[in-house]
Amino acid sequence: METRVTKLFGIRYPIIQAGMIWASGWRLASAVATSGGLGLLGAGSMYPHILEEHIQKCKKATTKPFGVNVPMLYPDIDQLMEIIVREGVKIVFTSAGNPKTWTSFLKERGIIVVHVVSSVKFALKAQDAGVDAVVAEGFEAGGHNGRDETTTMVLLPAVKEKVQIPLIAAGGIATGKQMLAAMVLGADGVQVGSRFVATPEASSHAAFKEEVVKAKEGATHLTLKELAPVRLLKNKFYYDVQEAYAKGASLEDLKELLGRARAKKGMFEGDLEEGELEIGQVAALIHEVQPAAEVIRQLMEEFERERQVWTKG
Repeated sequence: METRVTKLFGIRYPIIQAGMIWASGWRLASAVATSGGLGLLGAGSMYPHILEEHIQKCKKATTKPFGVNVPMLYPDIDQLMEIIVREGVKIVFTSAGNPKTWTSFLKERGIIVVHVVSSVKFALKAQDAGVDAVVAEGFEAGGHNGRDETTTMVLLPAVKEKVQIPLIAAGGIATGKQMLAAMVLGADGVQVGSRFVATPEASSHAAFKEEVVKAKEGATHLTLKELAPVRLLKNKFYYDVQEAYAKGASLEDLKELLGRARAKKGMFEGDLEEGELEIGQVAALIHEVQPAAEVIRQLMEEFERERQVWTKG
């Protein structure tokens, strides 16, 4: 199918695999790209030399378009951008920062730029900054999130009403039916994160993937809003955070509790007790670990089937 998103990126299906920390390495990005979607490398969990390695391996593994997601709150961003340009990456998704900072730099070098937003206000700022598309991400999404807690079903039509550039929906999308709902609400494509965590190609730890598959309704919660809002699976670390809140923890107390590399410990190293386990609410609809190609096939088959039912009335 063809939409503004498939034309923008030169892909077969309007499905973007989110650039998630500790999950989105070259194996996942290349598998999604080869299967017709847009794969993204998650630079947020990569040192510059690691990102360079993953870009090079991704180029060898697929001839299809792929990109890099760069959260702008991470250090070494100058080096990351230099590597992206030097390696000839054609698509960059930015997030967690001001889109004006890097958009002109990237576009002047022929790179397509997309920015992730959690509100209409930031969508308009991104459009004004000159990005080629925006991702409107509702607070159902896993990982770092918007402070306003606006759901995808509310955020998406609100952004659609105000912007003219291509719109990608994210947050709570793991099935073809959900994809269709997003498109009906005005999206030109969808960004899928949590569903791609539960794939063999994801670089996250097998134990974390199994926790995602086991997750039920209510298994996640948005917390640590004083630092950077993040949606987590409820484990020992999560309950330690809630206990700290109950005792009136200060900002410094929360920073000390979080410490360093907590997400790596949980999602990459498989420490299900002390690690930070970032995943979306839609984990409750994920029931097995499947190859990325199978995920895309199922998404598109269900999408087309439900679209035919919907259009026939």
